[in-house]
Amino acid sequence: MSGHSKWATTKHKKAAIDAKRGKLFAKMIKNIEVAARTGGGDPAGNPTLYDAIQKAKKSSVPIDNINRAVKRGSGAEAGGADYSTIMYEGYGPNGVAVLIECLTDNRNRAASDVRVAMTRNGGNMADPGSVSYLFNRKGVVIVPKADGVDEDKILDVVLDAGAEEVNDLGEAFEVMSEATDMVAVRTALVDAGIDYDSADANFVPSMQVELDADGARKIFKLIDALEDSDDVQNVFANFDVSDEIMAELDA
Repeated sequence: MSGHSKWATTKHKKAAIDAKRGKLFAKMIKNIEVAARTGGGDPAGNPTLYDAIQKAKKSSVPIDNINRAVKRGSGAEAGGADYSTIMYEGYGPNGVAVLIECLTDNRNRAASDVRVAMTRNGGNMADPGSVSYLFNRKGVVIVPKADGVDEDKILDVVLDAGAEEVNDLGEAFEVMSEATDMVAVRTALVDAGIDYDSADANFVPSMQVELDADGARKIFKLIDALEDSDDVQNVFANFDVSDEIMAELDA
């Protein structure tokens, strides 16, 4: 899991300053709107909305934009779209399994965007169920490293809340749990005064494909192409890249 997690964490850090900031903001706003429509506009009673708002704030999404998204989703303000969640499955270069999570108000556009990105970057679409069995839904909480916060302290705080493991990602810790325990894990961290960057229910691979530098470049290019679509919210893939190759690519 380490290589993929470190890559995802690096992407998360860079997202706030890269050229796609506006696109990232739009996806977070969409996520907030859908969470408010599904579970109501009160973050205190809607953990999914709470986490979506916290993630947006961490990425410096303006609070006015967040508040308007909550109002549109909850029906307090007009203008909300009717979004649907769609999962697409496929294989990237080197047989890497790929799950693409879309949130869209136009299913035909989303399907076209995903198919074009896959075929132009060495990928192939797959039938439903042919890839998803390689992944498990897990709660993933990212905790930035800070003074007085180490792996042992985090373990002490989160184990009773249902956490399964804590992984050192270099500049942050990754706390893994069952998806149903994620809110309890996040709450335990907050109650202990430990800050966190994000809390998401992600698809985590049960087996991985080890990639060399060339393979890593190809899968990163594919994922970037998929994420360039406004309809694509998340991309999950079962690759692993060593620290040495990650350092080579960063250089």
